[in-house]
Amino acid sequence: MIDLYYWTTPNGHKITLFLEESGLPYRILPINIGKGEQFQPDFLRIAPNNRIPAIVDTEPAGGGEPVSIFESGAILLYLAEKCGRFLSADPRVRIDTLQWLFWQMGGLGPMAGQNHHFVQYAPESLPYAIERYVKETARLYAVLDKRLADRDFIAGPDYSIADMACYPWIVPHVRQRQNLDDFPNLKRWFEAIQQRPATQRAYALAAGINTAPSVSDESRRILFGQDASTVTKP
Repeated sequence: MIDLYYWTTPNGHKITLFLEESGLPYRILPINIGKGEQFQPDFLRIAPNNRIPAIVDTEPAGGGEPVSIFESGAILLYLAEKCGRFLSADPRVRIDTLQWLFWQMGGLGPMAGQNHHFVQYAPESLPYAIERYVKETARLYAVLDKRLADRDFIAGPDYSIADMACYPWIVPHVRQRQNLDDFPNLKRWFEAIQQRPATQRAYALAAGINTAPSVSDESRRILFGQDASTVTKP
């Protein structure tokens, strides 16, 4: 059984996409980050960076004590190796998949995340920051569009954890001020994943968990007011 500590963010969606595709048994333990539940001591023992998602595998390969993992890329890699799916055993395909997984973790996710912040959540409009991150998001979309020009999926002919990592960050393309018609290969890929039954199940599940997704003044303070004292205070 996989215990998934989850909220309805792109990084959270990555893991429900995998679990719905793989059929691994799991249960969701919601962590409402807008209410500060990510600071609960029990959660911090699993995820010391106070971010979702995190998992606990209560039945790890080889037995023994449960295994806990935080960081969505590490979780995807762990789960792929656990079930032997969505990450090729062929060394060339495997490294291709992993480099695009890390591309998402180091580029697409952080840059689109800053786009979300300055376009939607910043308390004042900062034109330089908005232009900076909207343009960088577009550049990354173009990188992915070019990659998909001659293949169905990011790491080749087969759906993989690289696709699962990237897809949730393209879902909010309108809020990121991106037009998928400008990226036809990306759009074709996006629509193909959108139609997968596991994708539809994962996003239906999210809609039932977070029924009030708007950001309030209090949740804005919790989400965007953290500093070193957030970590060091008892």
